[in-house]
Amino acid sequence: MRSDWKRPETYSLPGEGEKRIMLRISYDGSLFHGWQAQGNAVSVQGTLSAVLSELFGKETIAYASGRTDRGVHALCQVCHFDTSSSIDASSYSVILNTKLPKSIRVASSSEAPSGFHARFSTMSREYWYLIKKTGDMLAWDRERITPFKTLPDISVLNAYAAMLQGTHDFTTFASAKDPSESKMRDIYVSEWDMMKDIYGGEVLRYRTAGNAFLYHQVRSMVGTMMNAALSGESVESFRNRLESKDRSMALKTAPSDGLYLADVSYDSEKYQWFEEQYGR
Repeated sequence: MRSDWKRPETYSLPGEGEKRIMLRISYDGSLFHGWQAQGNAVSVQGTLSAVLSELFGKETIAYASGRTDRGVHALCQVCHFDTSSSIDASSYSVILNTKLPKSIRVASSSEAPSGFHARFSTMSREYWYLIKKTGDMLAWDRERITPFKTLPDISVLNAYAAMLQGTHDFTTFASAKDPSESKMRDIYVSEWDMMKDIYGGEVLRYRTAGNAFLYHQVRSMVGTMMNAALSGESVESFRNRLESKDRSMALKTAPSDGLYLADVSYDSEKYQWFEEQYGR
């Protein structure tokens, strides 16, 4: 629950004479080695920060609501940077879109409210995972939608997904590389539905929202649900996987190409019902 979230009591704020600018951006993750700047690899953070540094004539770093891994896309990532420039906050979306590669687009820019931090002020993050039948894949779906030879019964998938909603220890679905001391997470939304792409093709979507996610958690949950459903596993057996808190009980992790960071919210009221329903 929110009272259990271990957030730092203090974090960096704008320096004297500076203001904090908030950006909402999208990006094609297939062209980047994730969000975080790293060595000589091309990253979203590195690309955006380089453009900002050139614009202001000094090192300027963009900080995001959270990292996305190599190949993961963003429909709506939120990040911030600090500047003493007199440029109007709303103008940055136009300026940056003329300088950034087309694989990164700035949807909006605004001056952040007092005390705002893109990561530590976040109340919820929403992810989508998109899947198509292999035979329905279009040429431009490659690295953006994950193909499966057959799709399982969506009612079975939703029965599994319902088990994941609420506050749980998600050790089963955490990568061995996850550094978090606690694997407890609040999952507000966990559901499957069938969408249509812009050409009318069917796309199976897993939608989940929570306070935060463990390393590879969403991809592990998707891969386990899909493979369990295709093998005819019962809902009770899937529940046992979750409750085992044993990483070896997870099935194959889904690849990164179908995963999208779909929304980042700073609205404390958005999932207040969850606190009232599941709170202690």
